[in-house]
Amino acid sequence: MEFIKFILDWLLHIGDKLPVLVADYGTLVYIILFLVIFAETGLVVTPFLPGDSLLFVAGMIVAQGSLNLWLLMAILIVGAVLGDTVNYHIGKFIGPKIFTDEPKNFFMKLLKKEHLNTAQAFYEKHGGKTIIMARFVPIVRTFAPFVAGISKMNYSRFITYNIVGGIVWVVGLTLAGYFLGEFEIVKKNIDKAILGIIFISILPIIVEYFRNKKAAV
Repeated sequence: MEFIKFILDWLLHIGDKLPVLVADYGTLVYIILFLVIFAETGLVVTPFLPGDSLLFVAGMIVAQGSLNLWLLMAILIVGAVLGDTVNYHIGKFIGPKIFTDEPKNFFMKLLKKEHLNTAQAFYEKHGGKTIIMARFVPIVRTFAPFVAGISKMNYSRFITYNIVGGIVWVVGLTLAGYFLGEFEIVKKNIDKAILGIIFISILPIIVEYFRNKKAAV
């Protein structure tokens, strides 16, 4: 419970937390942010880590002159692409063994099968483009490459979508934070801006949920 509170606190107040991290650790923040983005996209047990909001706030911090914009984006693109690549191979080689009906399966206790089902539905609807589109959808972003691995999606096709999606996601949100962060209204309402980003990110899941619910009636 305390761990969940800690994560929620970081998610909702990352606008305050990240600048402190930069002040305390300086250039080591590049490595810290790399590891967060890598884990959020590459490990199916950490879909709760900040992704969109972290990129946006990182862009705001860059605008203040604390970090180098191009170096930051390059490092985070590598983290995002490498994360999806690792996740794909995890899904390809051990995914079918993890998601069994065995109640004592250790990994099933760590993972939520409904998250997998959501990603599978997204994948079935959008095909290979899911790897790009899912970059902007929390939870699905973490599970999409895993599902692609389980489905044994052609690797050359996957890596193409992976690289394109990683670049668009990192550059898009980091630059959004970089440019919008210069407006005083955004600086004063950073927590609301982050909540807005989170809401917009999960909107496709909400729409899909109600669409399926309506179809089932």
